[in-house]
Amino acid sequence: MNGAVLLAAGASGPSPLWYATRAGGTVSLVLLTATVALGIATAGRYAPVRLGRFEVSALHRNLSLLTLAFLGMHIVTAIADSYAHLTWPTAFVPFVASYRPLWVGLGAVALDLLLAVAVTSAVRGRLGLRRWKAVHWLAYASWPVALFHAAGTGTDTRLGPQLVLYAGCLLTVVAAVWWRLVRAGTQALRVRRWATAALVLVPVALVSFLAVGPLRPGWAHRAGGTAQAPAPSTAPAVPHQSSTPQQQQHQHDQEAEHEGDDAE
Repeated sequence: MNGAVLLAAGASGPSPLWYATRAGGTVSLVLLTATVALGIATAGRYAPVRLGRFEVSALHRNLSLLTLAFLGMHIVTAIADSYAHLTWPTAFVPFVASYRPLWVGLGAVALDLLLAVAVTSAVRGRLGLRRWKAVHWLAYASWPVALFHAAGTGTDTRLGPQLVLYAGCLLTVVAAVWWRLVRAGTQALRVRRWATAALVLVPVALVSFLAVGPLRPGWAHRAGGTAQAPAPSTAPAVPHQSSTPQQQQHQHDQEAEHEGDDAE
């Protein structure tokens, strides 16, 4: 009997796709952070002296491609997993998902911005340097959007290692911006003002959001994290069987695993 209960518990546990979605999203955020930080720190004439310009450009390009690759895995596995009922339109059209619509929508916004950068980079020669640079700034804008998407959607946000990862991503970009501002001196005063304001606003906004949102009990319910109920089964009815304590405990653990919230 106990063996049957354990077998049923393992079969009804979280799908491997759920964990693949988490892993793909986390790796995508880390790679996007590295791409943005490298682009900020080495843009213009501030490339490292010991590295050639082509080496920096190749590293930046490869990081960008890796980001898109893991982002693609993140999207495919999220759609393939039936728990959140996501579809292909929800990956590209912001704020139409039924599961955590605002926070999944931010992910769609970040994806659209990155795709715009990728497409214009492919036709950079025809677009012109000035127009390409204007669109390329969208990559920098996609980073804070992706960070808030991860914090608001991810069910691991309340875990210590995940918070450390978010803090590391934030500090990496902040350090890159400060490095660029220090090397720029008094040039581009308007850009310095905007960059300094962003350095203050983004960390404050993220910490405030975490304090009143994901780190408080009940966030999954308030964020719209309740998945849709599956369609009624057409299979013949079977005699009702009362749940054993082990099955009830497993059901509670599974819901906690998906929602990422403690009971209030």
